Amino acid sequence: MNVTQLTDQLIASYARVGGINYLDGKNLPSKSAIASITGDLVRLLFPGFFDEKVIHSSELKVETATLMDSVLGRLEDEMCKAIEYQPPNDEAKRAPRKAAEAATREFLASLSGVREILQTDVEAAYAGDPAAASKEEIILAYPFIESIAVQRLAHELYRRQIALIPRIMTEWAHSRTGMDLHPGATIGSHFFIDHGTGTVIGETCVIGDHVKIYHGVTLGARSTSGGQQLKGSKRHPSIEDRVTIYPGATILGGETVIGAGSTIGGNVFIMQSVAPNSLVIYDGLDMRVLQKPPKGKPADYQI
Repeated sequence: MNVTQLTDQLIASYARVGGINYLDGKNLPSKSAIASITGDLVRLLFPGFFDEKVIHSSELKVETATLMDSVLGRLEDEMCKAIEYQPPNDEAKRAPRKAAEAATREFLASLSGVREILQTDVEAAYAGDPAAASKEEIILAYPFIESIAVQRLAHELYRRQIALIPRIMTEWAHSRTGMDLHPGATIGSHFFIDHGTGTVIGETCVIGDHVKIYHGVTLGARSTSGGQQLKGSKRHPSIEDRVTIYPGATILGGETVIGAGSTIGGNVFIMQSVAPNSLVIYDGLDMRVLQKPPKGKPADYQI
């Protein structure tokens, strides 16, 4: 077949299989542009860590202002596309460019707050991993930091009902780190995912402070057979403060709550709430829920 015949064949497919076309609509946000912007946002969060040259304190304001100006202009363009595609309100529908400008500046104003909570994540990673040589190593080398930084940025956009962009950001991080952290998840301070590969955190998860998770953990929905009818409902579990979840654990359901201070053992499968200070283990035959002893008491666990 020649080029004309191949083209005609594909055009016929566009008419026949129309559900995966996007023609004659509003321009969609660019995935490559969002990836570039996200990388620059991470540079703004961690100055000096991801730059090709050393940034001296005397140059910090100029360097930051230059990068901020670049991000602002590019992100505003992508935000406008997202708002035109799916306006969060009637005012945005009437004036998408004005809404995009306001939303972009409001989002960029949140970066200092994102930095404050990211510092607690770095502290948690360093305190929780004896293999970590320094906090610099954690920021530069641990994929978790990139993943949680992007999730926290995307969450700010998600809260502002910006379409498409938050998910593009977290899927960019997902492809780079192997961690699938939905931008809708609410995650507290001092969070750490050790190793991280294969970890999944769903859209409506609520995670407290000082939570540590290992690789291969799924915080998911019990069932998605209801499809779009489930949109907006609480489908994913809540994890209270000071919980540790070991590798391969699966915790499902919007009504499932893992109580504060609990430890979830590896490879367990949970679809019901667990009381505070519980130890959940799989002993090779069954899953067992044990009560952790108070500090200083002997480890004579009571079932």
